[in-house]
Amino acid sequence: MKIFEVKAKSASYPIYINDSFEGLSEAFEKAGLFGRKALIICDSNTERLYLDILKEILGDNFLSVCHTSFPAGEKSKTLETIYDFYKVMTENRLDRKSVVIALGGGVVGDMAGFAAATYMRGIKYVQIPTTLLSQVDSSVGGKTGVDFMGGKNLIGAFYQPEFVFMNTKTLYTLPEREFSAGMAEVIKYGYIIDRGYLDMLFRNKTEIKELRTSAISDVLYGACKAKAYVVSEDEKETGLREILNFGHTFGHAVESLLGFRLLHGECVSIGMMAALALCRERGSVSDEDYKAAEGLMRFFGLPVDVRGLGAEEIHSRMFMDKKTKNNIITLVLLKGIGEAYSDSSVGSDEIDRAILKITGE
Repeated sequence: MKIFEVKAKSASYPIYINDSFEGLSEAFEKAGLFGRKALIICDSNTERLYLDILKEILGDNFLSVCHTSFPAGEKSKTLETIYDFYKVMTENRLDRKSVVIALGGGVVGDMAGFAAATYMRGIKYVQIPTTLLSQVDSSVGGKTGVDFMGGKNLIGAFYQPEFVFMNTKTLYTLPEREFSAGMAEVIKYGYIIDRGYLDMLFRNKTEIKELRTSAISDVLYGACKAKAYVVSEDEKETGLREILNFGHTFGHAVESLLGFRLLHGECVSIGMMAALALCRERGSVSDEDYKAAEGLMRFFGLPVDVRGLGAEEIHSRMFMDKKTKNNIITLVLLKGIGEAYSDSSVGSDEIDRAILKITGE
């Protein structure tokens, strides 16, 4: 098992990476969470796959254990679903000493965290991410939230978990498309923070795609360590943390315009190609690096363009991004591979040309 600590200003907590659920009970005990009421929040997939296993692990160590689930998918990420959580929490008399356990992917983790952050002004919660995307991204760093009126995560809070526990074997039950979507966020870390990590992904891409345990463990550890560093420096996205949004401003626009028909990671992949096209135009990314990025995305089954959307509608939807301030779009760009920065001075023409690279108009 690999263990390291996220040191955010509001709280520090451990991340556990193992190839089984062994050690999960001890993690709860070490966090001082035994003897409380617990609510497990899962979706229709993780309810079927892991709920009974988790209940067995928790055993009789909690005062009571209840659960609630919802239909899997981004379309469930609404305030109506959160309302259902609150009802279950109230009906089971959860109090300020209770704990919420998020068992699932990013949608589960984001909503369970938001419910925990807002119920009785905040109760403890734990992340048990079961998808690659949630393991390398959404479960680490304390971002929680729900979608609203077509906007991605427009309502939410920064709220750190007590710990995060990752079982790499849960990736074996993922559809291939879901695993590929997670690889977009993995690849992102190489481009924004660590070229050495990116080189490792290129070297070991076959072993990673084959889900070999050691390769996957290295992927998770490197990605989480990179994100933990950013979160420790900037917990609430007032500066450095913005670089984690590389490709996301383009990607979120595509995601919402398509009604979430593409997975989040697939849209991030498309968005990164738009951002890399802009960087190539500015000379900070070479043609060779641009083509290598495109090849890596394709190797993992990720889309690099989108058809059926116009450049104008994508550009317009980008103004709904949370990073847009005073009607000025902020983009994360690269000074070079492994060195990202936020830029609020990108011209509309530049943005349009980058979008045209992914729409093929």
